[in-house]
Amino acid sequence: MTSLATARATQPPTGTRLDRAFFARSPVALAQDLLGCVLVSRTPEGETRGRIVETEAYFGEDDPASHAARLKRGRVLAMWGEPGIAYVYRSYGMHAMLNAVCEPPGVAAAVLIRALEPLAGIALMEERRGTRDLRQLCSGPGKLCQAMGITLADNGLDLVTSDHLWIETGPRPDAIHASGRIGVSRGAEAALRFFVAGSPFVSAHRRGKTAPSLPAAYNEA
Repeated sequence: MTSLATARATQPPTGTRLDRAFFARSPVALAQDLLGCVLVSRTPEGETRGRIVETEAYFGEDDPASHAARLKRGRVLAMWGEPGIAYVYRSYGMHAMLNAVCEPPGVAAAVLIRALEPLAGIALMEERRGTRDLRQLCSGPGKLCQAMGITLADNGLDLVTSDHLWIETGPRPDAIHASGRIGVSRGAEAALRFFVAGSPFVSAHRRGKTAPSLPAAYNEA
């Protein structure tokens, strides 16, 4: 993992864009396998990149923490869409939040991208966020959307084919920890938040335990 002292000088890795099959599976598997991957945003202002270091898995109607359990219209319909599209919603009337939709079409599920390690376009991130504190640029789902220039207009965007927003492969972390989900009033006890162990770029809530190995079925495309 890149240290704070060297992050600004790090050259971003050039990875392979994630394909549809990568997203077409369980949100538990996807939430863990997205860790280490690189989120890329390209806007007229410039390109920004960040390594995914924290995620949360959300299921459908039976998941009390999921929007799909209580909302059936509007932008939440993206959760039932093609795997690999973006579900972007507003939290607390202020912050855009980016999710990657998963499972086959018609099955509601998504993974919330909770935190990034900044890799490239850091000056642009600093301008958007109004801070030069590297840890504060993307250490939360609202912060990373602001830093990366992700807005509600990106809801439904195809992360597999878009030339604006996509995800590339990256090195898998040495260790992944799991904990309960953050910022939800229902279903918070489920250990469906995953983060890179020891990363200084995750959100303030760093407690967790080592995530168990998944059964082979979870990793099938």
